[in-house]
Amino acid sequence: MGNDAPDIITAFIEIVPTDTVKYEIDKASGWLKVDRPQKFSNIVPALYGFVPQTYCGDEIARFCRQQSDRTDVVKGDGDPLDICVLSERTITNGGIILRCIPIGGLRLIDKGEADDKIIAVLEGDEIYGHFTDISQCPIAVVERLKHYFLTYKNLPGTPATCEITHVYNRQEAHQVIQHSIADYQKMFGTNE
Repeated sequence: MGNDAPDIITAFIEIVPTDTVKYEIDKASGWLKVDRPQKFSNIVPALYGFVPQTYCGDEIARFCRQQSDRTDVVKGDGDPLDICVLSERTITNGGIILRCIPIGGLRLIDKGEADDKIIAVLEGDEIYGHFTDISQCPIAVVERLKHYFLTYKNLPGTPATCEITHVYNRQEAHQVIQHSIADYQKMFGTNE
């Protein structure tokens, strides 16, 4: 995650906007694997991956319940914290790490599980790199991210499983990151 967290964090990028399949880390081997083909026209609108040394467990679920007034959130999704990284540069393949600056996030709930999506900008990016809060981000970019996560698992004729309760700012993103670090330390211990 990096020594400057939560102000600047390291992200592992699994998927880029040109990918037509969803890749994710195979936890047993550490290699990228095909999780599933992207459904229909759903193409991730940003670099997408996770924040290493984070975990979405009890702390994330508790914070989600507190921030959204939702008592039906029973747990975190059991994965590292998801992240979308905005950049004006085309990065053509995943399986990379990069430094980025969190500017906000989406509080996503999927079948009673907290599944936050941190939104960040690539450190040093010429277009997005000066953003310090999601309020500076074009509304169209935020709406595109919301649409992707509200539809990326949908199949025709099946009910939607994902809900976004709200978009949150940099300060709340920092809190989410800190709670996911606490969940990681509780689950796996510290890396000292």
